[in-house]
Amino acid sequence: MATASPGNPDDPTPPTGPVGPDPDTDLTTPSHGVAAAVILAAGAGTRMKSRRSKLLHEIAGRSLLNYAVDAAVEAGAEHVVVVVGHQRDQVEAHLAEIAPHVTVAVQTDDAYGTGHAVRCGLRVLTERTGPLSGEVLVTYADVPMLGSATLTALVGAHRDAGASITVLTAEVDDPTGYGRIVRGEAGDVLGIVEHKDAGPAERAIREINSGIYVFAADVLTGALDELVPSPVTGELYLTDVLGIARRRHRPVRAHLTADRWEVEGVNDRVQLQRMGAEINRRLLERWMLAGVTVVDPASTWVHADVDLASDVTLLPNTSLEGATTVAEGAVIGPDVTLVDVEVGEGATVTRCQASLAVIGAGASVGPYAYLRPGTVLGAEGKIGTFVETKNARIGERAKVPHLTYAGDTEIGEGSNIGAGTIFANYDGVSKNPSSVGRDSFVGSGSVLIHPVEVGDGAYVAAGSAVTESVRPGQLGVARGRQRNVDGWVFRRRPDTRTAAAADRAGARPPDAADHAHHEQEQQRTRGRDGAPQDGGDQA
Repeated sequence: MATASPGNPDDPTPPTGPVGPDPDTDLTTPSHGVAAAVILAAGAGTRMKSRRSKLLHEIAGRSLLNYAVDAAVEAGAEHVVVVVGHQRDQVEAHLAEIAPHVTVAVQTDDAYGTGHAVRCGLRVLTERTGPLSGEVLVTYADVPMLGSATLTALVGAHRDAGASITVLTAEVDDPTGYGRIVRGEAGDVLGIVEHKDAGPAERAIREINSGIYVFAADVLTGALDELVPSPVTGELYLTDVLGIARRRHRPVRAHLTADRWEVEGVNDRVQLQRMGAEINRRLLERWMLAGVTVVDPASTWVHADVDLASDVTLLPNTSLEGATTVAEGAVIGPDVTLVDVEVGEGATVTRCQASLAVIGAGASVGPYAYLRPGTVLGAEGKIGTFVETKNARIGERAKVPHLTYAGDTEIGEGSNIGAGTIFANYDGVSKNPSSVGRDSFVGSGSVLIHPVEVGDGAYVAAGSAVTESVRPGQLGVARGRQRNVDGWVFRRRPDTRTAAAADRAGARPPDAADHAHHEQEQQRTRGRDGAPQDGGDQA
């Protein structure tokens, strides 16, 4: 069984297990980490049209911000600062959950722009750490495909070139709207020309600026103090730092990524869906290369933290979410959603919804089963059709095959729960536990009214309403004695199809001599309102 998930789908390192390294990928890591990473997360995100911060929207089970923080940390940043602004309360609360170690800086309202945001981030960071030396990465919180391997390669290229600034670039088929990278003959960056300012020759350039950089710390901090507001927008632009560095004869370089997805941001829900589909495609491709069979990738979705072993089979319309793990040889699907579920070796799960549950090796679940949190199904056990479980521990080889609710209960190994059984755990005020012992049998249509215990090797008769415990080896019977009233249909339902059917079947209507006897019998069964106490008139 694999011991780690693929993580960021952009990271070329395969999941541990049967897949070897990608021979086309250079994973050379700089000998020491960068001094800091500044993640820009202050934008309004208005195109998402959501009350929730854009950065908290998820792809493959992780928020956009989560991807950015993970990439910076895994790239070796000694300090990570996230610059927040709009909907900052949401963003700060989310960071406290996913990355309490990062520093948070607030972009103040006295100025705007990327240059100002980086200035705010470094100001807060240096107040805590003192002056920075080495490199500073600047990236964005809405580029989920940007992985640590690419950031590591960016830093490596920066160091190899002895550059003061290195910008991450990509070549795209349609660069409309992007800033163009203008290079010199030696490949150095002469400048970045925005689309609106570009002439015909510059607009023909397909290499674009991603807005992601690595800076020499001293160059960045010095240049930030020299930035002046744009005469058009009044904003401070980080791209102006490149011009300041060139005027000081400090080399500026570019590192071209071969994968345009790495620099593509998410601004609206259309882009969110498109990015999610691409990340899912890559995750599934990597798992298939690791020995997982995915019958229909178009209808199969897995989260980034899911862990799959070799020879797992995923059938159509399967969604594996959260930290779900699936062991070798298990078959999942069709029509299955698992959230934070552990599936054992060789288990089968069909048409099922489950969360925070454990399914043992060789066990069988479904179809149409609902496993709620706290369900633990033992090895070779069975949870069958139209069964709902919650806080239920079901032992090895135990079976709950049909039409059952089992809540707050423990069922011993080898026991069998008959169809239509209800574990009545709620008394209107509190939940109560019950248990069924080993190798016991609960007959169909029974109700176990908690708290009760059915001992080892005991039986509960079908149709029982059990209110007292059944000791080992006993048969528990809790139902009224059946009584059949002759002639009732002819007296109480005359001139009906039922009476005609009874007549054709040979049942004789009561004659006059028997009438008084039957009336006396009927009177004994009447309640005060005159209705038969056997409930027949309520049909």
